[in-house]
Amino acid sequence: MDKQAKGKLGEDAVCGELQRRGHMIIARNYHKRAGEIDIISAVGNYIVFTEVKTRENGAMVSGLEAVNFTKKKKIVLTADAFLTENSEILRKYPFVRYDIAEVWITRGNTPQITQINIVENAFDTEGIYTAN
Repeated sequence: MDKQAKGKLGEDAVCGELQRRGHMIIARNYHKRAGEIDIISAVGNYIVFTEVKTRENGAMVSGLEAVNFTKKKKIVLTADAFLTENSEILRKYPFVRYDIAEVWITRGNTPQITQINIVENAFDTEGIYTAN
């Protein structure tokens, strides 16, 4: 299974878990010049931007570790573009949250998901200029 297929497997699993937790999925793989956001959802008063990292069991770098400052900046700037284009969403969901979801899978041609770890409020916009 190639990297893209593993990523889609992880994103599909996280979408399912978010829905189980009461999230409404608004968009997936939202692209802008600044970057991409894997999953945009809403829950309670929050609009949630989730970065999904799928890793094989035993990987040297966890999903959380893989989201460095540069990646966070791309996510925040892309989220800012989304909120600018969809300003009505902020009226319904006035709070913004950035989550990271780690998906752990077995190695091989037909990997199986062994664990999903969703870290809510994994980071904020400190040190990153945003318009919103």
